[in-house]
Amino acid sequence: MKTNQPRPIQRTAPWIMALILIVGVAIPVSAAEIFVEVAPKTLNLQSNGRVVTVHTEVPYSDVDVYTVYLRDVAIQSWKASSRGYFVAKFRMDDIKAIDGLVLNDYNTFKFVAMTKSGEPLWGYIEVMVADRGWRPSGGNADPVDE
Repeated sequence: MKTNQPRPIQRTAPWIMALILIVGVAIPVSAAEIFVEVAPKTLNLQSNGRVVTVHTEVPYSDVDVYTVYLRDVAIQSWKASSRGYFVAKFRMDDIKAIDGLVLNDYNTFKFVAMTKSGEPLWGYIEVMVADRGWRPSGGNADPVDE
């Protein structure tokens, strides 16, 4: 007849504990929403601008540049800001060509990237999309409806 006595403590082989530790350290990957700012804040489809710039507060050396996208548009170039943060540049014509842009309203663009250690990063940007002609007036470039 069996009794409900506690079983003796069994020692786990040291190599199993080492394997559990190694696997446990290699698996965790966390994701992070990051602060991002865009320039220009208004995307005028009639402008002759060349670049849409996204500023982050992520250290420049942390970002895997080949994983950076703004609403499915791949990064064109990148640099470090004066504070050492990652700055992404996208071809404005590629951003203007995004299907489904809502004119004269704010559009949400998602910025995505990965760190060199495999951590996903993302941030959301509200961009006004306009379709206005521009005419110089007294040295200013004021928007005018066509």
